[in-house]
Amino acid sequence: MNERLRPSDLHPQLRPVFRFVPNPPVQHPLLLRLMQAGSARMRAPRRLPEGISCRFDRLGPGAGVHVFTPAGARERAGVLWIHGGGFIVGSAAQDHARCARLAKDLDVVVYSAEYRLAPGSPFPAALDDLHGVWQYILERAGESDVDPARLAVAGQSAGGGLAAALVQRIHDDGGRQPAAQWLFCPMLDDRTAADRSLDGIRHYLWNNTSNPVGWSAYLGREPGAQSVPDYAVPARREDLAGLPPAWIGVGDIELFYEEGRRYAERLIDAGVPTALEVVPGAPHAFESFLGGTGFLLDQGVMG
Repeated sequence: MNERLRPSDLHPQLRPVFRFVPNPPVQHPLLLRLMQAGSARMRAPRRLPEGISCRFDRLGPGAGVHVFTPAGARERAGVLWIHGGGFIVGSAAQDHARCARLAKDLDVVVYSAEYRLAPGSPFPAALDDLHGVWQYILERAGESDVDPARLAVAGQSAGGGLAAALVQRIHDDGGRQPAAQWLFCPMLDDRTAADRSLDGIRHYLWNNTSNPVGWSAYLGREPGAQSVPDYAVPARREDLAGLPPAWIGVGDIELFYEEGRRYAERLIDAGVPTALEVVPGAPHAFESFLGGTGFLLDQGVMG
């Protein structure tokens, strides 16, 4: 099968951007190393929205947290944001503009996490780093005027998958739980990468040629094995009861649409309050290519 998604399949507002967006060449080792080097050199925007400050706290080799704080001393909600990149590329800097806008628009403290990448640091390195960020947030909530009862965990793509895995681990640890999980086009299931029937579909931005590279690097083995370690693949968890309320947003023409839909349905069946928002004609990570939230509001995703 060599089914091609056509520009006409894209939502009209997304066609001018996505019809020319290539898939990252992560399957080529040299190009992957170049992309990782580029990720490491990403820098935050020099200007932040008025009234927003940012500081960075390093928590370990390759791990840390950027804290975006609105002006004015008062108790606020907080969001732990986890960037995407297929577990193998990216850095928090790619989402600094988004995190600053989120802090300003919602008047919340945003914690944007840095974590180690595969294949140099495979599972559980990234999840351990993020768990350390969660502990950091709880320990310093009072200093940041953050209400620990109103902390959400959020992420996009691989970051969405890591967010889902993190809330599972936090649940099992006991103690303070996230108030919600906010998953944008989450990368949840390695079995998608093992489904060779998807290889010929030319999904925009991230396809099933790139997908096995990311999962293999993260798991340290080929995707689709009979068993995987706990928290490595969120969709493999059998019991989803007791997890925090979830919002899952996906486009209906992206590679992760089916796994996102199935995860949402399983959460609902387990009694977890869950909202699944499907945007027609939207490819993977379309939110990152928009100048603001207008498109999302038009589609009812953020309302």
